[in-house]
Amino acid sequence: MTTFEELGLKPELLKIIDELGFVNPTPIQDKIIPVILDSRKDLIGLAQTGTGKTAAFGLPIIQQSDNTSREVQSLVLCPTRELCMQVANDLKTYSKYVKQFNVLSVYGGASIEPQIKAIKRGCQIVVGTPGRTLDLIKRKVLKIKNIRWLVLDEADEMLNMGFKDELDAILEQTPKEKETLLFSATMPKEIRQIAEKYMNEPEEILAGKKNIGAENVRHEFYSVQAKDRYEVLKRIADINPKIYSIVFCRTRRETKEVADKLIADGYNADALHGDLSQPQRDSVMKRFRTKHLQILVATDVAARGLDVNDLTHIINYNLPDELEIYIHRSGRTGRAGKSGISIAICHSREVNKIKRLEQLTGKKFVKKLVPGGKEICEKQLFNLIDKVEKIEVNDAQIEQYLPVIYKKLDWLSREDLIKHFVSVEFNRFLAYYKGARDLNVSSKPPRDEIRKGKAKGFSRFFISVGSKSNLTVPRLIGLINDSTQKRNIEIGKIDIMKKFSFFEIDSKYEKEILEAFKNAKYEGGKVSVELSKPDTKSTNKRESSDNDFRNRKSKKRFAGRKKGKRY
Repeated sequence: MTTFEELGLKPELLKIIDELGFVNPTPIQDKIIPVILDSRKDLIGLAQTGTGKTAAFGLPIIQQSDNTSREVQSLVLCPTRELCMQVANDLKTYSKYVKQFNVLSVYGGASIEPQIKAIKRGCQIVVGTPGRTLDLIKRKVLKIKNIRWLVLDEADEMLNMGFKDELDAILEQTPKEKETLLFSATMPKEIRQIAEKYMNEPEEILAGKKNIGAENVRHEFYSVQAKDRYEVLKRIADINPKIYSIVFCRTRRETKEVADKLIADGYNADALHGDLSQPQRDSVMKRFRTKHLQILVATDVAARGLDVNDLTHIINYNLPDELEIYIHRSGRTGRAGKSGISIAICHSREVNKIKRLEQLTGKKFVKKLVPGGKEICEKQLFNLIDKVEKIEVNDAQIEQYLPVIYKKLDWLSREDLIKHFVSVEFNRFLAYYKGARDLNVSSKPPRDEIRKGKAKGFSRFFISVGSKSNLTVPRLIGLINDSTQKRNIEIGKIDIMKKFSFFEIDSKYEKEILEAFKNAKYEGGKVSVELSKPDTKSTNKRESSDNDFRNRKSKKRFAGRKKGKRY
């Protein structure tokens, strides 16, 4: 096995590596550090979250930087403020014993003046978010015409968050002879386009297998009715008393609603989403990192940069529409040699997603039954007994109160005393789960439901806009929420086509959806929404959707012919 000494790192870097307790390089460090040290090649590093890529590019860049120069020699771009701060702090740590070496982080949500002053004082590496970095370049404060290294960290996330224009504008300001290092967990076509446009015959380095799930993560799913998601989430938390988890939701509104419900129901939880101010975000993240919070409910974007090694569970309150995002989520548990569990709460129509995820990750997803009341009460009871057994007793402080306590409880036998003691903590669970119903449903929708083209409890709608009109899944969800003025409508499967789209809604809201979209507009134009009746003979989803659209158009043509029109 390779050592850091064998990679060719200098003593001042080896000293901090030893202090940090690093024994051997991770796979991506073993592959990338020698290439950056020995050549000027552009690199594409494909690696999942938590693989040590900051050290992989940071250590060789620090070693080769000129610490006698005050000019910026490296620019590292990150998608979020949190990740920007994390990367900058890591680089500062790695350069601890390198004299006169400075690393600066620049990001939005903070005053720009201190950042401007820090750049003018001089630094070798700037780590920034695309928006604030571009702002500083336009102000002619941050000069990147002569940088030697450009690092795009989590490039796929920067594109997902809509930073393509900023990235293009920044990259155009950089010199051609620089070394570009692009790191991404996935390689969508937009990343390929950036590589073709701005990189010079990059070498692609893969750490592990593409899109594979973390080795120490167990994948489980529960098949339930959509309306029961929240109750299932609570049961998962109750059956795991020591849970330390991130719960991922689809939208910031859903994130806030779920977190508010958990807090009201007495769970140690809070939310992380885009509506929070920066001080609020910092406070929530600090409490979660220090384990003063057990459950963090978050959107994917808000959780970027939150690096925690001891998570026991990742819970997908909704499966993401882009399945590769699931790999990002699940990779947050099972780190540092520890095991973890990734859970998906699915309604019956999403079972096909589970099969696709099994193919994508190369992992088996185990279907679990939602725990019942008796099972949860037993688990909570024995957890309480374990806590009592292992509690540290401070004899010096409690001794003075014991005579009064003994006298007050003297009338109780040993058995009765234990019953009373346990009931203090346990009665609420017994009361809550008394007669608790079974929340499990079959993974497969009934055949008559399939013939109707919808899963139980869901109606399928056609909408007359698609990707050609820049419609995306988040924008369609926003359009539904804004048109109905409701945030609690359960949204099922969404299919975005080129000129039209389909979406599923809880069937009890059929009339409300049709009424809400009568005068709805999208990007200034009127949209048409109606109940969909897909071609049940088609087994292919896209084929069925296309046939549905063609059938709708053919009806209009037929109606036109009856009026004497020509087509």
